[in-house]
Amino acid sequence: MRRAALLAAIALAALPTAAAAQSCPKTSVADVEDEVMCPVCGTPLALASEAPQAERERAFIQRLVDDCRSKDEVKQALVTEFGDRVLALPGDQGDDSLGDVLVYVIPAVGIALAAAGIAFAVVRWRRSSDGSSGRGVARAEGARLDDDMNRYDL
Repeated sequence: MRRAALLAAIALAALPTAAAAQSCPKTSVADVEDEVMCPVCGTPLALASEAPQAERERAFIQRLVDDCRSKDEVKQALVTEFGDRVLALPGDQGDDSLGDVLVYVIPAVGIALAAAGIAFAVVRWRRSSDGSSGRGVARAEGARLDDDMNRYDL
């Protein structure tokens, strides 16, 4: 009986800590730092290893993570503290502007145009190597070869 009461007391003591651990969003400094920039040097925070401003920014993020803030809350706090230039990904500011869409559309269009250009060049190159444009030259070479064969009586 005493053992059951002790187990019940331990279970009751563990409940608030388990509930507190589950209510805290799962985020980390590494999860946030790949989406934010060092506002001074203009590089992603993950690459700015020795900049003093980057170290201050990491410490700020760590304090927010320790306070159980979500990733979006951390990014909003960074914008409040350091300004809009701290966000690395387009669309992080929250407004759906045309510039955010174009950041993804323009490279896709460029890749499609480059692929179409390469396909066009390959088709033209294969057509010219098949002899469709140089048939007259091939016939002349064949006729010359026939003449040589007849002349030397081989």
